[in-house]
Amino acid sequence: MSDIVLKVEDIAKQYRLGQVGTGTLSHDLNRWWHKTRGKEDPYLKVGDKNDRTTMSESDYVWVLQNISFDVRQGDVLGIIGKNGAGKSTLLKVLSQITAPTKGDIKIKGRIASLLEVGTGMHPELTGRENIYLNGSILGMTRKEITRKLDDIVDFSGCAKYIDTPVKRYSSGMMVRLGFAVASFLEPEILIVDEVLAVGDAEFQEKAIGRMQDVSTKEGRTVLFVSHNLLSVRNLCKTGLVLDKGTLAFSGTADQAVDFYRTSIFESIEKTDLTERKEARTNNDFLVKKMWFESDAGESGDHFVSGDKVSVCIEYESAIEDLRYLSIGLGLYDFQGAMVSDLWNVSAEGYRPSYPSSGVIKCTFP
Repeated sequence: MSDIVLKVEDIAKQYRLGQVGTGTLSHDLNRWWHKTRGKEDPYLKVGDKNDRTTMSESDYVWVLQNISFDVRQGDVLGIIGKNGAGKSTLLKVLSQITAPTKGDIKIKGRIASLLEVGTGMHPELTGRENIYLNGSILGMTRKEITRKLDDIVDFSGCAKYIDTPVKRYSSGMMVRLGFAVASFLEPEILIVDEVLAVGDAEFQEKAIGRMQDVSTKEGRTVLFVSHNLLSVRNLCKTGLVLDKGTLAFSGTADQAVDFYRTSIFESIEKTDLTERKEARTNNDFLVKKMWFESDAGESGDHFVSGDKVSVCIEYESAIEDLRYLSIGLGLYDFQGAMVSDLWNVSAEGYRPSYPSSGVIKCTFP
């Protein structure tokens, strides 16, 4: 369709594990030999799935596999997933920083990307010089960049330091300038990867407002990666959820966030606490089980307003008398924002003493 500015067709990205340049010459020669004979790459059919929590049984890993989607002009696409799911690698492939191992990408227009703090910045050049450098890389003339210069400097809030080398900037200032350059130099597609979390609250709000203007008023396309699910809901129209390098869900932003949150809750519920390494502390304190309990003493996971609910924690420890046990419970809404946190320590610092095993119960009236 004519309004599709980005088309991704079955792309995959494979990396070799271990130290770069160690033991790869034989593989490179093998690949070259297969290629000269018109045969398939012998390593495309090997490799583990992208699961960062398990040790690999292969020298290769598929960081991305079978990713396909379309993005229309003026759309704001949110990409979410756990750390290591392949989000940053996907954006690097789309930004043409690295090539996909398999698949095709069709792009209509220029791409500007802000993938990490200092992207596209030369530390020895001043802020002003870096603006011109980035504009030139995007294919703009000096006259076009000069016309946008005041808007970029004003939005970044770095006017005082614009003629200072950016190596003197803080990470927050670097992100401010980098985002201002990327968004004001008129790319058809703007790619932003989690870096806004480095900026302060005021700048994050300005940046989200700017991305909304870029998409709605200027008709440009934004790809946005963030762990702030509330920002994804508010800013994005559509969403993708990546899981272990594969596309787990594609739909509206609200649907994508709901799918992601639900998958997190389900993975937690299916996990046996006694098998989780973080459930056992250095003091040999083991959380064996957790559950919710109604006023009638029945366990469950659905409660309504007016119910009395208890959180029960079964534990055991090698320590006979637990005098310094601190227990905290966090209560979050469905967007991942904390509503409240509760502790067993009083304002005066009093802590009750606990036996070496038992069940601790926290009741919400």
